[in-house]
Parts: sequence; C-alpha cells; structure tokens
Amino acid sequence: MSGQDHMRAHLGNLSRSLLRLHKALLDSERVSYERVHGRIETNGAFFQLVLGDAWFAWLRPLSQLMVKIDELSEEEEIEDRTEMTLAIDSVRTMLTPSEEGNGFGRHYYDALQREPDVVLAHAAVRPQLRTTTTGKETNKRKRPTSAKKCST
Repeated sequence: MSGQDHMRAHLGNLSRSLLRLHKALLDSERVSYERVHGRIETNGAFFQLVLGDAWFAWLRPLSQLMVKIDELSEEEEIEDRTEMTLAIDSVRTMLTPSEEGNGFGRHYYDALQREPDVVLAHAAVRPQLRTTTTGKETNKRKRPTSAKKCST
C-alpha cells in the first residue's frame, strides 16, 4: 500500500469511528434535552436544535473537525502531512475528558459517565488516534526505565 493510500485509509477509519462517536453523543444529548424540555417531535426539529440551540453547541467543534478530516481524506493528493497531523492531534486533544470547567472536555466527561454507547464509541476512536499517518503506533506515555543491576 502506498503512503498516500495508507494515509487515506487511516483518515477513512478515523472518520468512520468519529461518526459513530458523534451519533452516540447526539443520541445521548437528545435524551438529556428531552428530559428537560420534553419530546422533540421530528428528526427535522432535532436537526434544527443541533444546528442552532445552545444545548448542542459544545458538539459543533467536533463536527467541524470531522468535516476537516473528511475533506483531507477526499483530497486527490494528500500533500500536506502537517495539516493531517494537526487535525488528528486536534481530535486527540478534544477527546480528552475533563471533570473541570464547562467546555467540550467537561461535556464529554459527563457524556462518558452517563452513556455506555459513548464509552464504547470512544474506545473505538482511541486506537485511531494512537496510530500515526505512517501506520506506526505512537505512545505518548513514557515507559518506566528498567532498573539497573548493581554490580558487587
């Protein structure tokens, strides 16, 4: 498989995983919204809420990143690996849950706590974020160094 084909395949796999995660997040937020505001009558009404209601605003940055990844995967020639790496790094950063604050990380943390489907979709995305565009695993965690033997 050529480098271009590998990059395109990687982006396609990431895109599909993110799509499943996004759907799980939307489903979870719909249930939460309906508990507070009552039933959403139609999918069209739900779509309008997703686009314009503040309740769903925290999901829009993820949607935008998904569009960016789709655009990159559809380019005839993927010339700029930097742009692709930045997009993947942005997803990796965004999908870091946080108990603190009120931004995406906090909302994401809450969704992970309340919805098993979000947890499963998150688990499916993570391996895509550990693989670089060259197909090699990256490990951001430092591994402990082995203990040195003492010579006596």
